[in-house]
Amino acid sequence: MYQINTFNAIAQEGMERFEDDKYAINDTDDPDAVILRSKNLHEMPFPASLKAIARAGAGTNNIPVERATQEGVVVFNTPGANANAVKELVLANLFLSVRPILEGNEWVQNFPFNPGDDVEAIAEDHKKQFAGNELVGKKLGVVGLGAIGALIANDAERLGIEVYGYDPYVSVDTAWSISRRVHRVLELDELLKICDFVTVHVPLMDSTRGMIGEHEIAQMKATAHLYNFARGPIVDKDAVLKAINDNRLGGYITDFADADLLHHPKIRVLPHLGASTEEAEINCAKMAAANLKRFLETGDIVNSVNFPSVQMSFNSPWRITLINKNIPNMISTISTFIANLDINISNMVNRGRGDYAYTLVDLDELDRSKVENLIDELNKVDNVIRVRAIEHPGAFYEEY
Repeated sequence: MYQINTFNAIAQEGMERFEDDKYAINDTDDPDAVILRSKNLHEMPFPASLKAIARAGAGTNNIPVERATQEGVVVFNTPGANANAVKELVLANLFLSVRPILEGNEWVQNFPFNPGDDVEAIAEDHKKQFAGNELVGKKLGVVGLGAIGALIANDAERLGIEVYGYDPYVSVDTAWSISRRVHRVLELDELLKICDFVTVHVPLMDSTRGMIGEHEIAQMKATAHLYNFARGPIVDKDAVLKAINDNRLGGYITDFADADLLHHPKIRVLPHLGASTEEAEINCAKMAAANLKRFLETGDIVNSVNFPSVQMSFNSPWRITLINKNIPNMISTISTFIANLDINISNMVNRGRGDYAYTLVDLDELDRSKVENLIDELNKVDNVIRVRAIEHPGAFYEEY
């Protein structure tokens, strides 16, 4: 029986994937895995039993990923599960940037009409103050062409917008999904100089913190609008405020509330609505559950932010999973221990990521006591962080 603990409200459609005969939910303080959304785990000690954390969302800045890695805890996220929700919100704000829809509605609602007034005629007389522009032919720059950025680029192009994309690390799979009519630029400054709108979609890391700062904003048109639906610190808010107040930036829209950005006529602040749709929460919960089930039942790692993706068909009676320091001779050391116990290896795969490595070893062995003895021996090996044995589950994980 696997023990799963939850933080935050996780959509039932995801939790239903944990079968009652194999999983217990919130029954212990020593879970095998945790599934969460926004709960901050930085001050929470990890129990020795914890093997995995699944974030029902893309960002993992609420999880101490480095500490988890050092303790052999695999951290998963759900890339792409909320991409459509964020895409639609960005597109909605593109329309709001060129058409004063909200302002027009507020004017009509608050105009001091008198009883008997011809409301329609009065509104017609005043509508010129809410004239806007069209998006067709405007230039949009998308910084970061991951799951969200690629969707925005493709759909904006279909709206008749001229789209420019910047991502020096774009994956092959993403590259295939992006319309050939989206212009790829090799330098960020080039994109900033020509675009009327710039939207940022990169993860928050040390290398991206303050990625859009004074220098970058200085490259933009004075009429351009900057969007941040990724993470607040990616954009230097002080640089934004200074540029807007100096009339060097047309507007800023962010999905991350900050007291310093409130009540400014050229800044729109949203309460982190990007993934706040029923569909996105369900998709994230289902993918997070699938990630955990696959890992706990087969040892496979997919969508991890701290360990390499490793998958291998599970056809043997037992599988051993190992997390260890990524140093020379670890594979030979592991193989020697297995051979010394007269156990045959039927299949093996090893992948490294930075300072750590992950290994799956399938064993042609039916004797449970020999496998348990092997686990005890491997746990004594220097630089081995975590070892576990998985008996063939019979039924495999459900695909997301």
